[in-house]
Amino acid sequence: MSGALAVGGAIAALFASSLSSSIVAPNPSFEDAPTDRMVIDVVTVNGSGCPLGSAAVAVSPDNTAFTVTYSDYLAQVGVGARPTDFRKNCQLNLAVRVPQGFTYAIAGVNYRGYAYLEEGATATQKAHYYFQGQAETNEGVHRFNGPFDDNWQANDVTELGALVWAPCGEIRNFNINTELRVSGGTSNTAETTSFIAMDSTDGAVNTTYQLAWKKCETDGGDGA
Repeated sequence: MSGALAVGGAIAALFASSLSSSIVAPNPSFEDAPTDRMVIDVVTVNGSGCPLGSAAVAVSPDNTAFTVTYSDYLAQVGVGARPTDFRKNCQLNLAVRVPQGFTYAIAGVNYRGYAYLEEGATATQKAHYYFQGQAETNEGVHRFNGPFDDNWQANDVTELGALVWAPCGEIRNFNINTELRVSGGTSNTAETTSFIAMDSTDGAVNTTYQLAWKKCETDGGDGA
């Protein structure tokens, strides 16, 4: 499914319009982002939560973040749901090219969406991301309990000392694996439907990955 994601100016505009004070902000001790643009190419996209053409990636104009926007990412149980609909997932493999002499890490992630959960139903949003060939994995798990009928937001923040930096001088693919899961629990799934979505009715939400930057050492090491 190579090239299934599209990078476009409309998504960049969507990124700008969706920022708010609740989104994770980079630590002020990080170095300034480089002025040359970073470039993200989509290598592969797989999963029931991101069918062909339903997701997009964009880099913010100031290199401080990139966003992933989904338009068909929904898990549900109950009336109208298929047996396999209780769990949806999406696996993205991105080739990230950064300005020469810099490396980056993911400082925080802001996930947003909408959920409707009957009383007794529960939902889980899970994500982890890592550089290809590296064992370190950052993972976040967020749970929601019914009754719930609203937009939802979840933040993951990585402490400065725990940041995992991309290797300097190399193009290492960046992998993002996400999952949505719903359980009917004690709700009456024969008469009701519960769901969680990584999007909204107006499409004006996305997942924002906040970036930390630092300069590489002159010998091509991991940076100072």
